[in-house]
Amino acid sequence: MSGAAAMVRVADWSGVRPAVYAVLALALVAVTAVTLLAMGRTPICTCGMVELWHGMVRDPGNSQHLTDWYTSSHVIHGFLFYLGTWIVGSLRGTPLPFGAALLLAIGMEAAWEILENTDMVIERYRATNIALDYYGDSVINSVSDVLFMILGFFLARSFPVWLTVMAAVLMEVFVGYWIHDNLALNIIMLIYPVEAIDQWQSAI
Repeated sequence: MSGAAAMVRVADWSGVRPAVYAVLALALVAVTAVTLLAMGRTPICTCGMVELWHGMVRDPGNSQHLTDWYTSSHVIHGFLFYLGTWIVGSLRGTPLPFGAALLLAIGMEAAWEILENTDMVIERYRATNIALDYYGDSVINSVSDVLFMILGFFLARSFPVWLTVMAAVLMEVFVGYWIHDNLALNIIMLIYPVEAIDQWQSAI
């Protein structure tokens, strides 16, 4: 979204500020991990391994390793959070400092990771066929999700708007085709489960 970058001021990354923002970003990620551990989430997969990629969806190892089919959803989170901070800057008439915008995005992603791993949301997911084996994320998976959101945020800043939109659409279509799920379907099934979608997802 390079055309939108004017409303997320890069000049604020001069001098000592980048280091300060970096330390605060790391602190937010660390607090997220500690909070999840305090909630009883497992540090890594209970299988005792840490895989770079886990490609099984209807499997207890899903959302337990570094990356999986849902990693792209978190990259798209970064796109959307960048858009959100750009809108905030537009509404206030003054661009948000890039570091502040990034911290805001990390805070939103962290809040989602914590909410997503509450018993209420886990059981909500498990009410659908595709998530019957889902028991929440491991801490390492949640931290990886936050890092991929940050990657998406930086990509949105670097890409032109059309490329960001195309990347999001291609990821959604590709993942949706292969596993019958993606960010859009995930949101739909979490908020208002649709029986037809549930049956379609059960076919994988």
